Amino acid sequence: MKILEGKVAIVTGASRGIGRMIALKFAQQGAIVAFSDLKIDENAQAVEKELRSYGVQAKAYASNASDYNASQEFVDQVVNDFGKVDILINNAGITRDGLLMRMTEEQWDLVIAVNLKSVFNLTKAVQKYMLKQRSGSIVNMSSVVGVRGNAGQSNYSASKAGIIGFTKSIALELGSRNIRCNAIAPGFIETEMTAQLPEAEKEGWLKSIPLKRGGKPEEVADVAAFLASDMSSYVSGQVINVCGAMLT
Repeated sequence: MKILEGKVAIVTGASRGIGRMIALKFAQQGAIVAFSDLKIDENAQAVEKELRSYGVQAKAYASNASDYNASQEFVDQVVNDFGKVDILINNAGITRDGLLMRMTEEQWDLVIAVNLKSVFNLTKAVQKYMLKQRSGSIVNMSSVVGVRGNAGQSNYSASKAGIIGFTKSIALELGSRNIRCNAIAPGFIETEMTAQLPEAEKEGWLKSIPLKRGGKPEEVADVAAFLASDMSSYVSGQVINVCGAMLT
């Protein structure tokens, strides 16, 4: 049996990397997938086609997750198109790395807006529908650097730490309505983003991982599918590290 059969899932930032793999995993498990990105380019269209190849409905939407009104309109359109929303995956994220002494206000504000404010925007937008149906699962993508910090990533670390505090608060607020909220904290996952890192930096990361390898996007997607499904019906307010024991 497919664990997400008949559920409607929203995934932000699903055109590539971890978000794309989560969307594909959800489609494989029977979910209707609505995903967003800033613009619907050839890449997003290819993902939409790939999702539909699993025999489910899927639609790409152009939407800026860091914009409050755009997020409201996006969720309203998804519910108009598919009738409901059962799952929200807040995955949209960017980096603008640099030491604090060189970091600009623009770099700080942009990362906080895209990574953290987007989680508020989308959660606020789906909340009214989930409250009405008295069910829902919200999964927020944090990071191991949101748990332990990382030099040169104070903006990114702050945004991902903020997601953890938000996740725990929303789990407490919405639990009585059977709405769950959890976070995933990926470690070093092999994506387009990490592929751009210098080899010396990659080797440094790998040395710190007891499993001695980077994670695969599929391994994060498996945890997301578990948290989105009824298999995790008594799991809420938690942060699950997917990091090869980098954090214990």
